[in-house]
Amino acid sequence: MVDLDGTLLRTDTLIESLFGLARQKPLQLLALPAWLLGGRAGFKQRLARAAEIDISTMPVDEDVLAHLQAQRRQGRRLVLATAADERVATAAARRFGLFDQVLASNGQTNLSAERKRDRLVAEFGPRGFDYLGDSDQDLPVWAQARRALLVRPSHRCRVRAARVAEIEQTFADGRPGIGDYLHAMRISHWLKNLLVLLPLLVLPALAGAMMGKALLAFVAFSLSASGVYLLNDLFDLQADRAHPHKRQRALASGRVPLLHGLLLVPVLWGLALGLAVASASPLPWVLAGYTLLMVAYSMWLKHLAYLDAAVLGLGYSLRLLAGALAIGAAPAPGLLACCAVYFFGLALLKRYAELIALGHRVSVHGQVRGYPVNRRRQLWLVGVLASTVPIALLLAMPRQLALPARATAGWLGCVLLLAWTGHMWRMARAGRIEGDPVAYAVRDMPSRLLAALAGALLLAVA
Repeated sequence: MVDLDGTLLRTDTLIESLFGLARQKPLQLLALPAWLLGGRAGFKQRLARAAEIDISTMPVDEDVLAHLQAQRRQGRRLVLATAADERVATAAARRFGLFDQVLASNGQTNLSAERKRDRLVAEFGPRGFDYLGDSDQDLPVWAQARRALLVRPSHRCRVRAARVAEIEQTFADGRPGIGDYLHAMRISHWLKNLLVLLPLLVLPALAGAMMGKALLAFVAFSLSASGVYLLNDLFDLQADRAHPHKRQRALASGRVPLLHGLLLVPVLWGLALGLAVASASPLPWVLAGYTLLMVAYSMWLKHLAYLDAAVLGLGYSLRLLAGALAIGAAPAPGLLACCAVYFFGLALLKRYAELIALGHRVSVHGQVRGYPVNRRRQLWLVGVLASTVPIALLLAMPRQLALPARATAGWLGCVLLLAWTGHMWRMARAGRIEGDPVAYAVRDMPSRLLAALAGALLLAVA
């Protein structure tokens, strides 16, 4: 007897279905409370019928699969016994082609815990089966099984299972560590939130007194952004698994349980809001606006070509605005506008790099994230203009970037930024950028050299 969620599959098909519904038919989310009134089994059935999920791409526990294949070769009868809806369970059984029978929730009975135990005992008798599961929900079943097999159990679950059953084997490899959670939160992308600290560089007189507030804003934006990344990855599970690199992400690959990722989202947002309120500035309003904008991006706007890049550009400008408000500064509207256009261009750089990297996988008339493959030249032209014209304007008006006494430093900074932008577009066109451009820049030696020069410039004028 084999469980499905968290056991054979390293995912939760119920959460997969919820986000599948949110992605495919978002208005039907309003019906979820009414579906719940019909009981858990009825809820699962209606959700399985409303949301299409691709079982074939879901991550598998390879050790469990190998064990089942070995048991099959020995002629043992294999039964898939899961609390998932029978529609989902049947699709899973069809994928693996190993099971002689499928027992699942059917709209009337939610086949979990005691109900699963009673069904298996009725079918095979007490101690008439071995059971392979992963959580405390399986304890009643293990108590009636001949032998128990555990998949990545918690310490508490392992101890409780040993009290009620004979444990034959434990598949313990692959439990998530702190590194997996940090990867899911994309800690490396916190570099983007250093924009929050930029106002300190152009207002050095305030740096000492306001550094604490600026750092508070940086951490608040970073935590909020991590929550957005997690939510975005939950929406993009199916698409990420079809991507040659994104399929390795913590949630898509199953290294971090989907429930943990889902629960982390409100925790991160709550911490971010608490820090923003502690800053005693308008920061909470900017942070709330940024978060709502990014949620809208994750759910709908990212599928609209060019508008998605405009939203990302606005998000970066909100970081600058938040940093300025946190230290009580008033950023120049012209500077914010230039920043929004520049970051719009950088967002298009990312889309262009994806077209170059993935364009060969689709037809010449196909699309990558809503951008037509056969219009790469147009995307390149718009992106280059959007990411260079604002710098040119600032070169002509250096006082928009810095105090009058630091106009020369501001001008030189713009020159370095222009050099880096041109370099990144060349790398994108050559197909060298795979994934996030910022992550590429961290590894790229010319980018590091330009960053070092910019750092030296800042130290010279500090």
